[in-house]
Amino acid sequence: MADEMGKQSTEYRIRSYVLRAGRMSDAQRRSYETLFPCYGIPFDTAALDYASVFGRQNPLIIEIGFGMGIATAMIAEANPGVNYLGIEVHRPGIGKLLWEIERRTLSNVRIIEHDAVETLECMISAASVAGFHIFFPDPWPKKRHHKRRLITRPFTDLLASRLLPGGYLYMVTDWAEYGDWALAELSATDGLINPYDGFAPPQSWRPETRFERKGIDKQHKVWELYFTQG
Repeated sequence: MADEMGKQSTEYRIRSYVLRAGRMSDAQRRSYETLFPCYGIPFDTAALDYASVFGRQNPLIIEIGFGMGIATAMIAEANPGVNYLGIEVHRPGIGKLLWEIERRTLSNVRIIEHDAVETLECMISAASVAGFHIFFPDPWPKKRHHKRRLITRPFTDLLASRLLPGGYLYMVTDWAEYGDWALAELSATDGLINPYDGFAPPQSWRPETRFERKGIDKQHKVWELYFTQG
């Protein structure tokens, strides 16, 4: 059953994404059809039992919107003692991450194909997550679309409520105005502390993605935000 924070956040119903058809490659489709039953978790209104899902009781990191999942797989491979849960709605990316899971023989990654807000409200218990990764979320640059941005209150309050004491929230964007927006929203979220004076320095353990490299090649700057649960 969702806690009070989850009940309050049910009012946040403007989606931060638009489902697009997106062409799946044959490999992505095969991976989705054959591997999702093994590594996918159906959406439910009951809280997840992490130990049951992963077969062990290890720290849990949740990545929201993992795109094609390359960075997710690389981080999980480098940290076998950590459990990783990816939340994504775009099926080609899910298929690609499943392919990476099989190729790298990863046992510490699971996927939920559902809206992140509802997933956190219903399936993720309060004070149970060691960290959140949110890499290059859609900036929704047009002013009329700002309401669709993921990093905005009250969703940031929900994120903070799910973090363990000392847990972290790590966001990266290549859109300057969204970086300023997210910095203000996270700074105003009760329970979150910014250990840096403004934006964070690059975290050496985060791999550079192909998307990020394309942006850097176009002279796009990357802004990083790192907050901890006080």
